[in-house]
Amino acid sequence: MRGRSRERIFADRVRGAKISAQHAREQAKKAIRDADAAECLLWSEQMEGFGGPAQPSPTIAQCLNSGYGWLEVMCRRCETRASLPLDAIRRPRDTPIWKLEAALKCRSCATPRYAPPVHLIRLTTERKIAPYPWVHPDDER
Repeated sequence: MRGRSRERIFADRVRGAKISAQHAREQAKKAIRDADAAECLLWSEQMEGFGGPAQPSPTIAQCLNSGYGWLEVMCRRCETRASLPLDAIRRPRDTPIWKLEAALKCRSCATPRYAPPVHLIRLTTERKIAPYPWVHPDDER
């Protein structure tokens, strides 16, 4: 006579372990998303409230993962404000937000020789300011 097969003995345990592993993966993804959102909120509050420090800052990937898809900037000269979509910025996703400050320039008050730098204000989940054309180094003609 044969006893119970290994399939019958361990099938329920294996199925339960798979479900548990899947649940743990989902919880880890949610925890990472929450941590990224908290870091984006902290950086935004520091920049808006105190004007800095811009370093350290979250990366573009962390911002997009947490739902903060817009970056508010302001021209230092003409004080024009704009919201820029982070998913449209052509930089590696592991680029910190503070490194974008030197690359972004204002088009409205730029001269042929000089384009004033912008100041990073905060990260937002949705567009708060009407779009305004900004010069990105990759867009130069």
